[in-house]
Amino acid sequence: MNTTTAPELGSASSQPSTEGVLDAVRRGRTAELPGLLRPLDRLQRRELLVGLKRVRGELRAQGWDGWQQRDLMSPTLVVAGAGCHTGAAAVAAWIGARDMRRWQQVPVGVLLDVLTDRDPRWLGDLARRLAARPSTVEQDYPLISELVRLADCPMPTTDGCVEGWAMAVGTSRAPLAHALRGDPHAGALVPCLFETAEPVRALGWRCDPHDPHHWPAALAGLAADGVVDRTALLDGCTARLLRGGKHHQLKPYQAIWQALRATEAEERERAADWIALTADAPSPVAGHAQQILARLAAAGHLTPRLLAEMSAAVLFRPEKKLVRAQLVLIGKELRRDPAAAPELLPVLGEAFGHTDTDIQERALKLAAPHLTDDPALRAELAEQARLLSPAHRARAVELLGPDAAAPAEDAAPYREILPPPPVPAPLAPAPGTVAETVELVAAVVNSRTKKVEEFERALDGLVRHAHRDRAALAEALRPALVDQWWLDPARSRWYTGDLAGLDHVAAAVLGARPTGVAREPLATWRRDCHHTAFAVVGHARLVEAARHVTTRPLPFLLATPTGQTGTLDPRVLVERLTEYGRLGERPAQVDFGQALLRVRRDAAVAPAAAALGTPEGDRLAAWLGEAGEGAAITRRTASAMPHAYGETPAHLVLDTAERTTVLREFPDAFHELAQAREATGRCWDGGEEALLIAALPEDRETLAAWWLPEVTACAVHEGRGGLAALPGLAAAGGPAGPALHLAVATGLGARHPEDRLRAVDALLTLAARKELDAGLMGRDLGELLDLGTVKANRLADSLRTAAATGACATTWAVLAAVLPALLTGTVDPRGAGDLLATAADCVEQSGAASPEPDGLAAVAVRPGRSRLVTQAARLRDALRRNACGAG
Repeated sequence: MNTTTAPELGSASSQPSTEGVLDAVRRGRTAELPGLLRPLDRLQRRELLVGLKRVRGELRAQGWDGWQQRDLMSPTLVVAGAGCHTGAAAVAAWIGARDMRRWQQVPVGVLLDVLTDRDPRWLGDLARRLAARPSTVEQDYPLISELVRLADCPMPTTDGCVEGWAMAVGTSRAPLAHALRGDPHAGALVPCLFETAEPVRALGWRCDPHDPHHWPAALAGLAADGVVDRTALLDGCTARLLRGGKHHQLKPYQAIWQALRATEAEERERAADWIALTADAPSPVAGHAQQILARLAAAGHLTPRLLAEMSAAVLFRPEKKLVRAQLVLIGKELRRDPAAAPELLPVLGEAFGHTDTDIQERALKLAAPHLTDDPALRAELAEQARLLSPAHRARAVELLGPDAAAPAEDAAPYREILPPPPVPAPLAPAPGTVAETVELVAAVVNSRTKKVEEFERALDGLVRHAHRDRAALAEALRPALVDQWWLDPARSRWYTGDLAGLDHVAAAVLGARPTGVAREPLATWRRDCHHTAFAVVGHARLVEAARHVTTRPLPFLLATPTGQTGTLDPRVLVERLTEYGRLGERPAQVDFGQALLRVRRDAAVAPAAAALGTPEGDRLAAWLGEAGEGAAITRRTASAMPHAYGETPAHLVLDTAERTTVLREFPDAFHELAQAREATGRCWDGGEEALLIAALPEDRETLAAWWLPEVTACAVHEGRGGLAALPGLAAAGGPAGPALHLAVATGLGARHPEDRLRAVDALLTLAARKELDAGLMGRDLGELLDLGTVKANRLADSLRTAAATGACATTWAVLAAVLPALLTGTVDPRGAGDLLATAADCVEQSGAASPEPDGLAAVAVRPGRSRLVTQAARLRDALRRNACGAG
């Protein structure tokens, strides 16, 4: 591709040296460059460019500790190279190079001084090329703007250029409206705000439609002044909303529409767009579109056909607020124009199948006074009425005839659907060859996330092959890890600690380590945090393995799990100890301690362990009995206390007692793990939950007690992600006792939906494994509701999700134990109606004939039609119907 070139630069008669420029570059003297470059001719600049590229290569080759020199020299390199290149494409590539930019912006003033003598067409070409570089265009907008001014050419309208312009205008010192009016590019770039591939981020920072200093009011002012076309703004807003996205992305465009204060005629012209938005847009945008269409309908500008089309889409949505508003709109239209009933009544059938039975009832009541004698219409509504809850079918039969009573499908006995219980997945054997080991080790070392299977197999592979032939292993391993910083003496000389993770053992195999003076192994910076205790054990295990690699290589590790959860089959451990005895090897103490913590406790294997006749065999036999029991756990209620996000309400905590066997017989690294631990506030979230569970995979009660503060923080504050361990704990080994049930119960009331989903997964896993004590969990939930740790609406959402998977009987069993506390205690009644609705759904679906929970009958006969009362009556009636059917 041809590119414009600069005219001849400088004079051939002067022969200034290029060394002065290189010296200024190395010293970071950016301001001196225009004067040093101006006398150079084309040949000298070409020669200088060779030197600049060499300097650039030197900077690239430097390690991370050379960042200060890079930051000093990079701006001068950008300016000097731009002044030496002749083609606009080459200059754009040089300026936009990421290795010379990092987080810095280019020195615009100095660059313009260097480039100002170029031809205007050349400057315009450079501006267009810089605007076409997605990675740097936003940062380079100030330079592009000046180049456009000098070249007197149109401003490029690439997405990045629009984003950069919006950011520059929005952050100027002048009020936004004044800045836009004085900007020469506003007329060309404002329409582009609605055409970018992704929503313009700068709009979202200031998008209050009522603030005169925000984008919506400023753009409305430009439209009023005739700077931009009003119709183009209205069309741009609706087009951008129709393209979809998350609400925070669409909010600015919705706000701009509101600030423009569209007339009735302008809204009517776009009625089809608003109908489309009510079907698919995020809830706030759909609600805005619904309000516009409601105004048009009230003014008689929405035909029954269009209203029916809109209603069919809205009534299918799950948001109850939108559905209720649509039913109100249909009711108003039917009262205004009764002749519209044949077109509007059939769409009410969409509401008959809504999950909220209150909405079903409203739709049925709305249809009743407007029914006609048309047999086809009645037959169509009767067909849809089969979707109604059993509580409303009797009324449907009265209105529509016996056809409405038939269920939607042939009646069949209820069958509980639970996920298949987790099948213990065996761990693959250690890599059999050096090549396989090297490949796996390299993958683990370079991975940001560690998986139990990969990590354990890689560690065992290093130990096994170092025992067989360490030299051959090191020869194959070094090229695979050549880019690791700890193999470079220049980069590792400042590091004075132990290497983390598998790097520590790999470095031992290679005979390499940081050249700084090593300090003591990992220190515990928080004694009350279980993450730190796990880290100490894990690090001690790696240190021990690395030491044995260089002194007395072990044939294999005892603690390598046999299952992917980290569990270790006791029979396999007996076999490994037998092989150690045959080889005359002494078990490494940390390795054996970790093996005991992982072994599945099976008293039937204890005689085989004792028959080994070794101290380790005796310890294993004792551990498979009473010595291996988990720590005692004490439950208490912690008082309310101040917190950064407000007061933490009173909540349940679990304290663990010390494990004397571990303190007495295990190495020091395990003592922190065995100390008595009082529940405290949320501690460091170390991530890699699977690895932590794998360190104690047969004692999930202790793990659940330690994780409870994390789970509680997600329920009472803005915590997020603290429930990541719950599904793994539900699938781990050991008893599923009160601690695990309390952790799952607390998680069902988490603040964020993705966290609640993890708790639902854990609940269903326990049910699938037949380990769920529904009564225990229900009583825990009742206490958590009473304390305020769990809110009823969040719990209802979680249990509704569990029931939707097909686990209606399980969900009802939990709710049956929750409801007495909800109906007779001091629990905040807000959200109680949602819980009762979920309970009624489960009873109707599963056919449960349980006794009525305490307090249900009294609530069901209260005066009024609140959701609490109507759903209590519905649940009572469903239980009584099922009891009669069972009798």
